Amino acid sequence: MQPEALVRDHTIYSCVMGSRAFGLATDGSDTDRRGVYAAPTALFWRFEKPPTHVEGPAEEQFSWELERFCELALRANPNVLECLHSPLVEYVDDTGRELIALRGAFLSRQAHETFARYALGQRHKLDADVRNHGAPRWKHAMHLLRLLMSVRDLLRTGELTIDVGDRREPLLAVKRGEVPWPEVESWMTRLATETDEAYRHSPLPAEPDRRRIEDFLTRVRRTSALQPDPYDEVVQGVVPGRSIRQA
Repeated sequence: MQPEALVRDHTIYSCVMGSRAFGLATDGSDTDRRGVYAAPTALFWRFEKPPTHVEGPAEEQFSWELERFCELALRANPNVLECLHSPLVEYVDDTGRELIALRGAFLSRQAHETFARYALGQRHKLDADVRNHGAPRWKHAMHLLRLLMSVRDLLRTGELTIDVGDRREPLLAVKRGEVPWPEVESWMTRLATETDEAYRHSPLPAEPDRRRIEDFLTRVRRTSALQPDPYDEVVQGVVPGRSIRQA
């Protein structure tokens, strides 16, 4: 089955991400779309498994297969967790609604490590830009500040909110290069310190609820396996000339 057909026919959840979801869009901002598809169970019976992710078919579109999405979310991957909390949902079916209802099960104090590790990598890139070019990429600096705010508030409250709300204008001022780099550095350092403090007192559990997520994934796979499915004819039966279903 073509990867694009998996996205077209089996998407369970899709949303808009990036600046539009963060409340930071301006004229000319791209529309970044992210989604989750549940590949039919019969496809996993082949030697060649379904892809774990698909880029496209539209521009600025990226989708994960459900199992891969859950794996990454259980590891507190920032991009995946934020995708599941987008305020701009474009499509969701019954399975997608179950996934949304479980989003709290993915959240844990592990976010402190994963978000902070990602933020540190971005900070090193910004520092290199300043050394080599005299200034950072201001758009990247803005998004790093937003990420640090997001994880700090997640650890403080136990809830992940990705829209920046009333912090939009100060962040956009950074994007425009209107805030001196030393002030931006100081802001980042303060947010990192506040994040560490929030971690020590966070209401989040130490680990995500892996059992609930695994039960959900197993149920999705089992339901799919029981459905009449146009891909069944490619799976050879145990009796010549007969399908597994017939046997």
